Amino acid sequence: MLLGTLFTGEIAKSALVAYIHYLGIILCFGSLLFERLTLKVDLNRNQTISMVVADVIYGLAGVAILVTGILRVKYFGQGGDFYTENPIFWIKVSLYILVGLLSLYPTTTYILWAIPLSKNKLPEISEKLVKRFRFIITTELVGFATIPLFATLMARGVGLG
Repeated sequence: MLLGTLFTGEIAKSALVAYIHYLGIILCFGSLLFERLTLKVDLNRNQTISMVVADVIYGLAGVAILVTGILRVKYFGQGGDFYTENPIFWIKVSLYILVGLLSLYPTTTYILWAIPLSKNKLPEISEKLVKRFRFIITTELVGFATIPLFATLMARGVGLG
């Protein structure tokens, strides 16, 4: 009976939005880590397809983070002013945007891999590309690992007044 009362209406919506937000963070980090650990010059067909799928999961999870983040600021958090007046919030948002922009190059490349894959061929992956992607993905992982630090600081009012 108590659980039924707790998880109705706004509390349930707020909890679900927060859960999807956290799940998105976990999926983004996991997808990037998978890409980082799998990437090599001589990927086989299954590994190549897995890389593309991981990047799709990463993209969908990134969108989920964005949408649920906006919902949390507007409807389920501590009020829009609490966030928008805090410079820590803007650092967190800037990191999210930076990580998203960094992902454009690998994502575009993975999309282009579909062309040879559709012809039963493997994409050509050079050692230079692998090194470049490893640097980018490692930077994204550091960004994603840092964003929750700023979120916890912000949630405690650090940066306000």
